[in-house]
Amino acid sequence: MIKKRITLCALALLLAGCGARSLLDKPAETTPDGTSTADSISEYQLALAHRITQVNSTKVYIGRPQALLRSVVVVKYVVDANGSLLRSEIMRSNRDRVTETTALTSVRNTAPFPKPAPALLRHGRVEVIETWLFNKDGRFQLRTIAEPQMDE
Repeated sequence: MIKKRITLCALALLLAGCGARSLLDKPAETTPDGTSTADSISEYQLALAHRITQVNSTKVYIGRPQALLRSVVVVKYVVDANGSLLRSEIMRSNRDRVTETTALTSVRNTAPFPKPAPALLRHGRVEVIETWLFNKDGRFQLRTIAEPQMDE
């Protein structure tokens, strides 16, 4: 009986880990010239969220974020037609300078991004607003692809 419970727990943990790891395993789909295949802003934002998570994997929290987060940081960043980062800025924060720096650095570290499809461009660029959810240990998930928060 105990052996069966241990086996079931191990299987549950393995399956849970597989789902969480998919955050880091999903590559952005692009054409041979590096243009994103996303045909809407929301699809492009999803692809960028996966890319930011992959590039900054050591700073990403795998699993459900805790109920009471250390910090929530909202960043607006602008990508040009070539996928270059034009600028990024904090739009909302609780003034935790460490998490603000982590959020902005993770965007800069990821550039260049996949080129946005021409239909997504407005004045030669795409503006993206993303929310970083920080656990108390300083690791994050992006709201676009985050798992639901734990209950209190």
